[in-house]
Amino acid sequence: MKPVCLVIGAGAGIGGNVGMRFAAEGYHSVLCRRSDQYGLDKLVADIQTEGGEATGFLLNAIQPDTIEKLVEAIERDTGPIETVIYNLGAQIGDRALADTSYKAFEMGWRIATQGLFRLASSVCPLMEARGHGSIIVTSATAAVRGNSGQHSHASAMGGRRMLCQSLNAEMGPKGIHIAHVLIDGAVDAPDTLGKMLGPEQFQALRESRGLEHDGLMLPEKIAETYLHLAQQHRSTWTHEIDLRSFTDLAWWNH
Repeated sequence: MKPVCLVIGAGAGIGGNVGMRFAAEGYHSVLCRRSDQYGLDKLVADIQTEGGEATGFLLNAIQPDTIEKLVEAIERDTGPIETVIYNLGAQIGDRALADTSYKAFEMGWRIATQGLFRLASSVCPLMEARGHGSIIVTSATAAVRGNSGQHSHASAMGGRRMLCQSLNAEMGPKGIHIAHVLIDGAVDAPDTLGKMLGPEQFQALRESRGLEHDGLMLPEKIAETYLHLAQQHRSTWTHEIDLRSFTDLAWWNH
């Protein structure tokens, strides 16, 4: 039975590429996304075509018991969860304070912070019993720098970062590696940046900054970092890392 890499937020960008990379390394990738059954099936089929193992589930992570039941079913039917990638974005859009309803503000928190808490509550006892495991959490510049119109997103991502630190303090000594990955730049992903910009602007940006220019972060290269984090020796665990293109300034220089 192969170890499982569970990817929550397995779209066509970071999550999908991480699932493909871990499957190529010998994991069974369990891929979860909120919608797009066709895209999910295609991702699973692509992994299987390359000789890897994968299964896919549509998952609304903010609904009660969905994460908890998923973890239980994977452990029962597929294999032990060795690594979890929590890759859910919590961007609800650029909204002024007056345009941010209580419900919208809470939505960011439910996705970014409460969802991670529920996941950790479900999977950490299992990893602790086995004495090892890793939880790799995708984050954003907003986790360390708030901005106008980002009341929900920045506070939710900041909470996600602090939750990772708290989890690490408790779970690290029990053999569970918690890594917070700050994505400090634009990712060449059609289902995130592509949807935000629209197909024409996205392609124009790729041609001017991405592709052979390497000015957009490539999801398949990000996946290499995630695999490295999952395989690190515990004497040199990375607990927080920030990634950006070589042409971008770090957030603290803006």
